[in-house]
Amino acid sequence: MNNLTPTSGSAFAAHRASPFDAAFAQDVLTGLSHAHKSLPCRWFYDARGSELFEAITELDEYYPTRTEADILQARGAQMAARTSPGSVLVEFGSGSSRKTELVIEALPALAAYIPIDVSIDALADAKMRLARRFPSLRVLPVVGDFLTPLELPIELENAPRLGFFPGSTIGNFTPPAARNLLNDMGHLLRGSSASGPSPRLIIGIDLQKELSRLIPAYDDAKGVTAAFNLNLLARMNRELSADFDLAHFAHEAVWNAAEGRVEMHLVSTAAQSVVVAGQQFAFADGERIHTENSYKYTLTGFHKLAQSAGWQVLDSWTDADSLFSVHDLVFTG
Repeated sequence: MNNLTPTSGSAFAAHRASPFDAAFAQDVLTGLSHAHKSLPCRWFYDARGSELFEAITELDEYYPTRTEADILQARGAQMAARTSPGSVLVEFGSGSSRKTELVIEALPALAAYIPIDVSIDALADAKMRLARRFPSLRVLPVVGDFLTPLELPIELENAPRLGFFPGSTIGNFTPPAARNLLNDMGHLLRGSSASGPSPRLIIGIDLQKELSRLIPAYDDAKGVTAAFNLNLLARMNRELSADFDLAHFAHEAVWNAAEGRVEMHLVSTAAQSVVVAGQQFAFADGERIHTENSYKYTLTGFHKLAQSAGWQVLDSWTDADSLFSVHDLVFTG
């Protein structure tokens, strides 16, 4: 471990984001006004949504979390061999930071860890847990949305940076949006300093596979994923004075072969009218709200995407069954 100590005083040396309630309302009202109703998946993760997602990761059907963790643990030495002492680990959308512990454990010479997340509670919990396990690691949370412009702590501007983006979260974005996001990550990690090692990114990517394995990961037998999807309506009820009757909506997960993605929808099971933030929306029986995309890649397909965004592939690792992959990239853009 390094000899730096955790930050003192306030729980965060963090950059505060704009209030998210106004953005939530705007996204909901806009999405429900479209002819094909949709909602951004980033709004899944209120406190209850985060709890449900953690439960999803422990389901038998949900292979990505445990498979990615196994790969990270098995390949830690190879990641460490490319990581300069004194590097800073920057995680995009850190959540609970549990998988990050595997990376931190493999990189004992880190100068600091910078988790980025919209949830103050998740960052606070992660900071306390990491302080117990890695007492000499400096943890500097950044409260914010990695899809918006961010600044990293200025005191670490000249340190080599290693990004971490696990969970195949990149699969929630269309390929053009994913390309732009990867490029933005590269420039954020590079910062204003042109000297020193080029920034790297460790990223998890879910792979294409048979539907008998894929669909149950998004529609489990216990109904946890259904509850996670429906919680988006419950959140609108709680925060936007909506009056959704959750009993009149059903969870649906389907494979869109033309787009190469799993889609999640909320399906109205009756003709009904719902009020959200003072506005009324009509739903036909069977009408859908598109809540999430999860694109699945081949290794070659992801490599082409990464290269188009300014990244060079240093290494790629998969599990024995080729369910999931982890990639070590370096930014050259």
